[in-house]
Amino acid sequence: MEDRPVLDQLNLVVKNMDEMARFYEHLGMDLSQGPPAWQAHHRNTTPAPGLDFDLDSSTFAATWNEGWAPDQHGVVIGFRLSTRSGVDDLFARLVAAGYQAQQPPYDAFFGCRYAVVTDPDGNAVGLMSPRDPNRVRTPDLPSD
Repeated sequence: MEDRPVLDQLNLVVKNMDEMARFYEHLGMDLSQGPPAWQAHHRNTTPAPGLDFDLDSSTFAATWNEGWAPDQHGVVIGFRLSTRSGVDDLFARLVAAGYQAQQPPYDAFFGCRYAVVTDPDGNAVGLMSPRDPNRVRTPDLPSD
């Protein structure tokens, strides 16, 4: 049976973290989670069950997506698959169908199998397995 992707993450890679955080906090998002040392590079919240909303700096985005240009900003639409092999299989099918790869599947620091492709309008689409706590590791803090 095919591993069906489920929309579960919206990630905005931003030019100015403080301005974007202020805007979304005025909108009602609680972006106060996370260690203070990471505030310049990553903020997140869960606005609804099963949905993750993240703000990332372009420097940090380049650590989890090798296809992300250094000064690029924009959206990454995240889809969860139920298995690690599901990420690899769907990525291979999308690339074989002619869609551009940004990040081939790999074991990401956040404990998931992760890959990124580009949709026809140029939006990044992340493919992510469930998190395996045994594979989580702390990434280096990006330097700007």
